[in-house]
Amino acid sequence: MKLPHHDIIVIGTSAGGMAVLCDLLEKLPGDLPASIFIVQHLSHDSNSDILVERLSKVTAFKCQVAQHEQTIKQGHLYFVPQDKHLLLQKGRMLVTKGPRENLFRPAIDPLFRSAAAAYGPRVIGIVLTGMLQDGTVGMEMIKRSGGITMVQAPSEAEYPDMPQSVLNEIEVDYVATVAEMADLLPELVFVPASATAEIPEDITYEASIAERLMLDSGKIEDTDLMGPRSPFSCPSCGGALWEVNQGHVRHYRCHAGHAFTPEAYLNANVESVEETLWVALRMLEERRTMLSAMAEQDRRKGHAHWSEAQEDRANELKIHIARIRHLLLSNANAKHRHDGQSESA
Repeated sequence: MKLPHHDIIVIGTSAGGMAVLCDLLEKLPGDLPASIFIVQHLSHDSNSDILVERLSKVTAFKCQVAQHEQTIKQGHLYFVPQDKHLLLQKGRMLVTKGPRENLFRPAIDPLFRSAAAAYGPRVIGIVLTGMLQDGTVGMEMIKRSGGITMVQAPSEAEYPDMPQSVLNEIEVDYVATVAEMADLLPELVFVPASATAEIPEDITYEASIAERLMLDSGKIEDTDLMGPRSPFSCPSCGGALWEVNQGHVRHYRCHAGHAFTPEAYLNANVESVEETLWVALRMLEERRTMLSAMAEQDRRKGHAHWSEAQEDRANELKIHIARIRHLLLSNANAKHRHDGQSESA
């Protein structure tokens, strides 16, 4: 019996990704007997059609924006739509709004996880340039399902966070430059996929849970079977988080479907705290303004005692307002330094 080959190629990238994708696809033969699926982090107002048009100019693969329940064909490249997740099932794709994972929609982990669950050892997973950790959990699932794992060499990546995060957590099969990937992929596609590799039950289970949640048909109690409930709450919706730790890479998921690596959770938590501080600052400023107006009104009426009391309360609020402003300014400066370091890496 002829064994299937590695005909499912899933690629995840973020900052700096389009130039790298064009470079890689331009070097790949257009008659490669495989299907390529790409998730790039996009803002909700991006235009995937324009990006696909750009990719079409450099490759013989038939490039298109993925459509919900579309049939998968070899020789085709499917690019994720903006503000949607791309999932794979046997023979078809699912394109869904769904909750954010690792603060992103589209996110890389849903594609990688679903590919691992649906195609197991037939998958080649690739993580290219990008910031933060999206793709790490999904890449481990591809590895555990018998697929081939590959990352862009961090020394070459414009933004090395994503490939380096994968390297920090799992032993990948290949660390390669884009030129080396272009030479490797045509060979790896024809390598027979393992006929004995078994897809771990926890991967197929989480993929099915995530799929149902993204399609608005999941049940809250389903999440109890994924792992123990953690002491943390979801930064996106405030719900409880469950710890999913079947493999090496720990991550968290809430009953609404939001998912986070530990680093993504911290980033989201910081954003929530900052938002709360801005609200508190606004409310304190309004309160101080009202107290000052009341003090002025009492002064005009000759109520010196009440006027001084209101001014004292307003001055106390100035201290709290100054402290919150300092925290917000410090946080903004810290984020600016981090962004600057990432851009120069």
